[in-house]
Amino acid sequence: MPTPAAQIRLLLLGGFRLLHDDTPVTVPRGLQRIIALIGLRPGATRSHLAGLLWPDATEERALSSLRTALWRLRQDPYCPLRTDGDTVHLDPRVSLDVDDLVHTAAHLHDTNHPALDALAAGRHDLLPGWYDDWVLLERERLRQLRLHMLEQLARNHLQAGRHGEALQAALEAMAAEPLRETPHRLVVQIHLAEGNAFEALHAFYVYRDLILRELHLEPSAAMCALLDDTLAPIRRRTTPPHPRPPTRPTRSQP
Repeated sequence: MPTPAAQIRLLLLGGFRLLHDDTPVTVPRGLQRIIALIGLRPGATRSHLAGLLWPDATEERALSSLRTALWRLRQDPYCPLRTDGDTVHLDPRVSLDVDDLVHTAAHLHDTNHPALDALAAGRHDLLPGWYDDWVLLERERLRQLRLHMLEQLARNHLQAGRHGEALQAALEAMAAEPLRETPHRLVVQIHLAEGNAFEALHAFYVYRDLILRELHLEPSAAMCALLDDTLAPIRRRTTPPHPRPPTRPTRSQP
């Protein structure tokens, strides 16, 4: 039987894993869905959970299926769930990696919070290969949360003059979503702040070629404006001078 000091981890980023003192606990796929949903919707009522898990069944049948599944889970000594009246939630001993990601994003401005935690948090999508509607919604929410977190981390480092750390965070956001302009824009800004005009131009044209090829779009005006000062001397040298209008020949007087 689990002891009160046991460490239980529920990992949903990158795939479902339930760990008891770092030892994987085998959970059938059908029961994984129930544990994952309860972890993502703490304090949800049984009716709400049943409706999300069995959306095509009648309410009575869905609730019956949920009761059966919860009974099966409670037979396992490693069951990570607790019931409280009409609600079901994770055991207080269970730590959830999704909560860690949300906590890291919320404490991004805390100077005591290690920046490496923000870089590593949520590198993997929520429950890849799962296509339930409630999974898709949570997956996109957490993806956007991590992208904004990495971009803010890059801005924080850039403002503090820590260009290497800023570039690392921006590149991490770029790897998570290559077609998103914001991290590419940050990379250009970081290179310009370091005085690396070539790197800035290279980053700009790599992104421009990418979205032209994939989306048939041009970079935004905000992205182009970053390089106005850098490109101005080049434009002046490559723009041909306006041709002078031809002069009319004068008629000779008889």
